[in-house]
Amino acid sequence: MTYKTRRKALLLLADGTKFFGKAVGAEGTRFGEICFNTGMTGYQEIFTDPSYFGQLMVTTNAHIGNYGVQIDEAQSDGIKIAGLICKNFSYDYSRPAADISLEQYLNDNDLFAISDVDTRALVNYIRENGAMNAVITTDVDNEAALRAELAALPSMEGLELASKVSTQTSYFYGSPDAPFKVAALDLGIKTNILRHLSDRGMYIKVFPFDTPFEEMQAWEPDGFFISNGPGDPDPLHQAQALAKEIIKNDLPLFGICLGHQIIALANGIPTYKMFNGHRGINHPVLNLITGKGEITSQNHGFAVDKQAAEAHKDIVISHLHLNDQTVAGLRMKNKNCFSVQYHPEAGPGPNDTIYLFDEFYENIKSHTQKTQPI
Repeated sequence: MTYKTRRKALLLLADGTKFFGKAVGAEGTRFGEICFNTGMTGYQEIFTDPSYFGQLMVTTNAHIGNYGVQIDEAQSDGIKIAGLICKNFSYDYSRPAADISLEQYLNDNDLFAISDVDTRALVNYIRENGAMNAVITTDVDNEAALRAELAALPSMEGLELASKVSTQTSYFYGSPDAPFKVAALDLGIKTNILRHLSDRGMYIKVFPFDTPFEEMQAWEPDGFFISNGPGDPDPLHQAQALAKEIIKNDLPLFGICLGHQIIALANGIPTYKMFNGHRGINHPVLNLITGKGEITSQNHGFAVDKQAAEAHKDIVISHLHLNDQTVAGLRMKNKNCFSVQYHPEAGPGPNDTIYLFDEFYENIKSHTQKTQPI
């Protein structure tokens, strides 16, 4: 067992509430919107999910780092959270398959973390008072300056973050010999999404977040995909314009999480910032089409306006979150378009909803057969 002498650390919330802990690794200061994830496993996938960019992550599991890090389980090219807050940080790990310790992984990615925080009390406080900006720091004697900087930090509402995590240049994923080609808009795409698409016979070209329809269509894809990602969907006007063009041309379209919200906005359905959001790997969802319950992996702080979706003549709500009745899925009645608010690719999480990738494949197959010359 490794024992370390560690510096005192402070978590300061925007409303002035303070929690104390110990620094993991070197000294530092990190700002972001505080949120929590209730998953018992999957910390590496959570930390590398681009949808968490700009957020300070509170892990509710009491032990973090105990099974180390396996590099190929990362969901992007590195850690994307702004900082980590946990109860017990494990410097040693026991999983034989692990490549390195979580401590080394954090250091390699220049991520500051604090442990020994009363995360049960912290999560209860966030549940009751809502998501807000916060700072974690070892600069515990400079509280006045930290408060001033924290007060100037912009709210997540209205914040465009997809450009911070999207690819700068297009790239390919999968086999060029696959039956179908899919053009994916990268708003913060997870590697596991690409794996699921590729495993089902799709060759993917991933485009930057602001790519216009004409450029994507020039590749002559058989279907389109709009990915998950961080921040508020409302400022992403180019992505909304893209979705409108795909829908207008009745081309196969699938959206996940932020992509789901973009499709809603493209149909004139507004979105809103949630009090806390959904972040975990055991969220119950009801499939309104099949009547079956599904356990899902979720990570979002914005949601689609349910009343507006119900009133839309071309939209059907396909899935509902059973905890709060928020919209978890949409389908268009007369267009080849559907979306879900949760993460069917999991990573981490259950595989109840991976059938959606099969459905997307079948939608592309059906569309291709209809449009092929006789």
